[in-house]
Amino acid sequence: MLHKTITYLIALIWFTNGLICKVLGLVPRHQAIVAQILGVEHAYLFTKLIGVSEVLMSFWIVSKWYRKLNAIVQCVIIAVMNTLEFTLVPDLLLWGKWNSFFALLLIGFIVWNERYYQQLES
Repeated sequence: MLHKTITYLIALIWFTNGLICKVLGLVPRHQAIVAQILGVEHAYLFTKLIGVSEVLMSFWIVSKWYRKLNAIVQCVIIAVMNTLEFTLVPDLLLWGKWNSFFALLLIGFIVWNERYYQQLES
């Protein structure tokens, strides 16, 4: 039950950030981050594409298809994204450079959840 709850919470984070913040554009800061990193002229399109990708990630998480690969991909994406943001646009982050702490916390939950699930299977 705990594994299932954490899995859905992680998927909800991806879904919310993708759909609400980026696809629907309800958090303009996300597009501003993309604009500073990838350029203003493509920010709208790339923000939407990133958002759709995050929504798709949430469905992949819930599907449990290739769980271990999914966990690895999530961790890599979160680490790369947060490293870029920490380095290039810390002033646009919700919690500034503290965002890295929360990103690391999320990576920890993803890894722990996958390992916990593996133990359940044994």
